[in-house]
Parts: sequence; C-alpha cells; structure tokens
Amino acid sequence: MKKKNTRLVSVILLSLLLLSGVTGCGNQTEGNTMTSNETAATIAPTKTEVTATSAPTASPDAESASTDTAADSSVPDTGFDLTAVELTKLMGNGINLGNTMEAWGHSGLGINAAVSSYETYWGQPVTTQEIIDSMKAAGFDTLRIPVAWTNTMDFENGDYTIRQDYLDRVGEIIQYALNADMYVIVNDHWDGGWWGRFGSATEEIRTAAMDQYVAMWTQIANEYKDFSSKLIFESANEELGSRLNDTDFAADSGSLSESECYEVMNQINQTFVDLIRSTGGNNEKRFLLIAGYNTDIAKTNDSRFVMPTDTQENKLLVSVHYYTPWGYCGNESLATWGSVANYDEQNSLLSSMASFVDQGYGVVIGEYAVSLASDGTAKENTTDFFTNFLDNCDYYNYCPMLWDCSSLFIRRDLGFFDADVASLFLNRSYSAQSNYTSEEVTANAKTSMDLSYENAVAADVPFVLPDDQAMAWIMFNSGDWGIMYSVGDVYDPTAKTGGLVTTDVEITGEGTYTVALDFTGTGNGTANSVAFSALAIANGETLFPGYIVDIKEILVNGEPYTFTGKPYTTSDDQICTRVNLFNDWVGTPSSGVRTIDGTLDNVSAKLLDKATLGLVKTLEITFTYAPAQ
Repeated sequence: MKKKNTRLVSVILLSLLLLSGVTGCGNQTEGNTMTSNETAATIAPTKTEVTATSAPTASPDAESASTDTAADSSVPDTGFDLTAVELTKLMGNGINLGNTMEAWGHSGLGINAAVSSYETYWGQPVTTQEIIDSMKAAGFDTLRIPVAWTNTMDFENGDYTIRQDYLDRVGEIIQYALNADMYVIVNDHWDGGWWGRFGSATEEIRTAAMDQYVAMWTQIANEYKDFSSKLIFESANEELGSRLNDTDFAADSGSLSESECYEVMNQINQTFVDLIRSTGGNNEKRFLLIAGYNTDIAKTNDSRFVMPTDTQENKLLVSVHYYTPWGYCGNESLATWGSVANYDEQNSLLSSMASFVDQGYGVVIGEYAVSLASDGTAKENTTDFFTNFLDNCDYYNYCPMLWDCSSLFIRRDLGFFDADVASLFLNRSYSAQSNYTSEEVTANAKTSMDLSYENAVAADVPFVLPDDQAMAWIMFNSGDWGIMYSVGDVYDPTAKTGGLVTTDVEITGEGTYTVALDFTGTGNGTANSVAFSALAIANGETLFPGYIVDIKEILVNGEPYTFTGKPYTTSDDQICTRVNLFNDWVGTPSSGVRTIDGTLDNVSAKLLDKATLGLVKTLEITFTYAPAQ
C-alpha cells in the first residue's frame, strides 16, 4: 500500500492501505475501486489474555532448509537447492512490518534526519528483536519489510546514494527476522511516488528514473548479498503498472497507455533480475519476487504481463495483493462478509493464480487484510474471511502476507488483541502445518473451503435482479472511502454501508425518474465528498438498447447543484448503462458513448467537483431516459 493516514477511512487514493492501515495497497479496475493510498494504523483495543506467546516446534526439514548462513559461512545453505514452489511451502504465513521503514518522511524530515525519525514517522514503534520474536511466536514464518529508500536520497538532484546508516538499519531488522528463523522480503515500496518519472513525456526524466532504479538496487543488492537464502528481494510494490503515470515527481507524467505500462513494467522487472544476478555472492542464486501489474490479480493474469527470464532455474516468484471487496478489506464502508457471492469472488480470484504455480513460479500474496470496524474492534466475519483465504493459499500453495500496522497485531503489546484471530494465525504457522503431509494439507484445505461454502449457501439469500428487469441506482464511494453503495456493474442493494438509505427505481421504459442516497443515518451522518460515483441502470443496455440518460437536476443537501461538463451515456459490460458522476480513472471518451446532441464536445466523467463537494447529507438525481433522437 502507500501513504500513512491518521484514520482507516481517511484513504487518499493515489496511494493506499489498511487494517486501519492499507497501501496497498494498489490501483483497481473501475467497479472494484481500490485506493492507492495506504491507510495508517489505528489504535486498537488492548490485547486479550489469549495471545500467541509460543508456537509449535518447527519441523527438522524446516530448520535445515532455512538455516541462516550469514553468521556462519561454514554451514551449507541448502535453501538455495529449493525450487520457488518448494520455497513457498516453507515460507508458511507471513506478516508485513507496515508503516515502518516505508514511512515516507523525505518531504517532511528532509534527507538528513535520524533513521529512527523515518522509522517512527507514521506512528509505529522502533522495531526490536522482541517484536519480531513475538510475530514468529504468533504463527508468522515470513516478515515482509516495505522500505522507502529515497528517505535519505537526494534523488531530485540526481544523487541516488542511500545513506549507509539507513542501509544498516534495514539490515539490522533483516537480521532480527533471521534470528527468529523467519524468511524475509525486502522491496522498494511506494516511496513518495517517484515511480511516475517512468511515465514522463520527457525522455531525460524517463532515463533518470531507470538510472535511479538501477542505482538503488545496486546498493541494496551489494549491501545484503551475503545474507542467506532466506532473504528475498522484491522488485517493487504496487507501482509497476498504472502508477508509472503518477505525477508526484513528474508533472508531465501520464503519457503511457496501459499497454505501454505493461511494456515498461516488464522492462523494469527484467532489469531487476539481471541486476541482482550481476552483483554476485548469494545474489547469483537468490530467490527474487516479481511484482505483478498493480499487484492486481486480474491484471497480472493478463497476457501482457511477462515474467522475466533468469539465468537461474526455478528461483522466481510473483507477487499480487488481495483487498477484495475493498469496502470490507480496506475501510469501514462494509461491515460484513460471507455471502455466496463473496465466497465465489474470493475463490475465483485466488484460483486464477494457480497457473503461475503450474509454470514453476512461487506465488506470494504480498498483502491482504480486513480493516477494523468503526469502534476499533475486529469486523464481523473477519475470521471467516481469513479462514477461507488461507484455505485457498494452502490448497494452491501460495504464501500469504498479512498487511498490518499494529492494527490486529499490536506491536507495543507483542500480540493480537483479538483471541479468535490470534488462534487462527497460530494454527496456520508452518510448524503447526508440518504435522501433516502436503497431501493432507491440501485435502484439509479443500474440505474446509467446501464446508464454508456450504454454510454460506445455507445462510445466504443473495439478491439477483431478473434479466427482464431494469433498475436505476447511484453507485457511490465517499472521498474517504468510508461509505459505499453498490459499486460495480452488477446491481447489489445489499452492498452498502450501514444506515445508508437508498432510493432506487425500476425503469419500465421511456420516462423521467429520480434516484437518491440519504447519508444522515450513517455513522457520521454525512458522506465526505466523493471518490467515485455513477448513475447506473442494471440491464439497461439489453432491455433498452440505444437509450440515452439526460440528467435534468442534481440536488446536494436539497439544493440544486451546478455540474460542469456534459454527461454522457456509456457501458463497460454492454449490460449495465451508466453515466459517470465522478470517475477519476477515465479521461475523455473517444467512441462507444451516447450524448443528447450526438457530439463529444465538453463531455466529462467528473460532473461532481470532488474538491468542493464537501459533506453530503443527501444526493438526489432526476433524469429522463429515452431513445436517441
């Protein structure tokens, strides 16, 4: 994920995270909108007495395969003999050291501050051996350390030197994890958004971006090349993809098409592999984790994403993140999870990564999470979500990495505050699972997944709109992502924030209709501006082909709202008709849209002004729906 936020609902997108702390995380496709800002950790309740203070003894094969040889070069490091798929089994379950070394203090602290000032900049404590030991005892076998290497780098002026004490501190935390017999992943995280230089329209800036990337990883690789096979380098976080067009450090960025973003990310990933291998030492055979496109599962499964070639066999892994649905995983807008549709979505997305395993690549789910409820406690169905998610990982042999910023696992307390969550993760450790054969682990996971699905079917009464019925509604995500309603082309009136009152209307043909949202019954009584919104008509394209939506009036808090630009009628799936009210992910359309006057002059996907909309108590839209003239 990306930047720190003082409250989970205060997610800014471009840059992302969770658990009352998320980055991750990433950019999502429209209709499955995910902010690119990481949310910061919120203060959670004091942990219960039931915390993971000890873990089952690790199996002998785990010990022998993972011995750290950095301290004793006379001990053969058999970990390099593993394949990437074998490695993911030993990596067990992992946890992120979120909002810590990736806390970006470059702009606020400058490049000469004490390392601890950066480390604690987003509210986390200084990392200690005791903290890492407690993570291991809680059932985590791998530690992912997101890092902002530009904190001490004067990169704006062409100096890509990482301060030695910063390198030393990251190395110290790596050693903490190795001391605890954990695997370790180190990357370059969001890092202030410098990645947007790759999308600059200026060749000199694009060249400088690659120079910076090469200089950065050359220093990192040389600094840690003697660490054991348990240290894994990761090429990036969520930045390899659409964020190559970010404008944080290149005002003229945004020049890359999606296909060009794929091409550039493939080039960066190949450069990463070639560079690490060239630095010698253990890096010649080190396992390398390749970031997928936006670390988005669907986009990483796209044929345009190409895994790099490697001089070593079976030493590459691929990283994707999982925050679906975002309203449940990344913020407070969805309080529950567990419908048949939820299970279908999770099972389908996760199964799609199995093709990488079949090709010999290890799969790491580098971030996943469930945000806290508005009162700071674990959300309803949190363990249900985690159980099915981890069952999938066991079944397909993925390594999952919990995103956490002292949200569920409270570092100052050295444990989980929720007893059920603590028990779940303790029993998912590699050592706990090592009592079973691989076949038994797979079979147990499948049995558990099937049982969970059967229970969901028995309890669930999913909403299904008949194919012969059209329904109009307002898709909505508030500006802080704390409130949502049925975002996506499939109409689901159950997918909404508690207390939200909706006025949806059945479309029976040509006529004038009104739809509305009333936020006064939600937690804050208002929606804080808008992050995404669209007027939508389910089955509009199939039942009323060629019809056009003409917005007659928008009322905000009961007052007429003057919108700029001309609305246009479009469809993403050729089933659901929509008019974008605020969509930051599309530019000016060029084809396939319908307007009242038949032209694209002044059309806009941002009829609402996010910057000035403010607090919204009610939103009401009146429109006509009729065939094109």
